[in-house]
Amino acid sequence: MTTTPPELDVWAARLIAALDLPDGTVVDVAAVLDLARDAAHGVARPAAPLTTYLVGYAAGLAGGGAADVDRAVRIATELATEPATGDPTP
Repeated sequence: MTTTPPELDVWAARLIAALDLPDGTVVDVAAVLDLARDAAHGVARPAAPLTTYLVGYAAGLAGGGAADVDRAVRIATELATEPATGDPTP
């Protein structure tokens, strides 16, 4: 697991407030960074922001709860760390 610099936690809190996300919104910064790392190394560098965006979007559409985020992160991590098959479906 990635160790996050304190400024990322501060940035996340500022961004949460600026985006008017619900009070109590918590972001697991280390999990996001780990996912971005896996996508960047397992797919291609530009896959990091794309992957984290799509995972957030999917989790939000599924309800946005912790279980929804965990499921989306798990799926994306598995795809990013397995050998490419050319098939875009999980």
